[in-house]
Amino acid sequence: MTMLKSTSFDDLEIGSQGTFSKTLTERDIVLFGDTSGDINPLHFDEEYASSTMFKGRVAHGMWSAGLISTCIGTVMPGPGSIYLGQELVFKLPVRIGDTLTVSLTVKEKNDRRKFVVIDCQVRNQHGKLVVCGDAKVMPPEVSAEVEAPRLPDIQIEHNPGDAWKH
Repeated sequence: MTMLKSTSFDDLEIGSQGTFSKTLTERDIVLFGDTSGDINPLHFDEEYASSTMFKGRVAHGMWSAGLISTCIGTVMPGPGSIYLGQELVFKLPVRIGDTLTVSLTVKEKNDRRKFVVIDCQVRNQHGKLVVCGDAKVMPPEVSAEVEAPRLPDIQIEHNPGDAWKH
């Protein structure tokens, strides 16, 4: 059983930090494309993507940004947080096999409205910044520990006529 901890507004301080890491897989690209509807061939067709400025397939930018949401919702401040807004800058492409690490740091607290501004940085396995920005988040009212939900297993079948190529 995996437990997730949340940190309340009152328990957060300027400088509080959280991190989360994940390696991008083909499965991630396929699932993200399916759930978002973004089937841009830049993400699925190597031949097409090779003809672009990226010289090969790249991940959806919002997949990388989604890792920021994951870190906010599961690490810091954690479960019960309400995402109020996000400013993002995409710096570098992300490719299958890249391991991204999100680093969050609380940089402002608004005592009157009970929200925090969090500096968000996403770096690849080489330490290069791929995404950055600020998030505005309302942390939970109380710190707590909750059991992480278990997601169902999802199977992906690749049919020879599918639009995406390896």
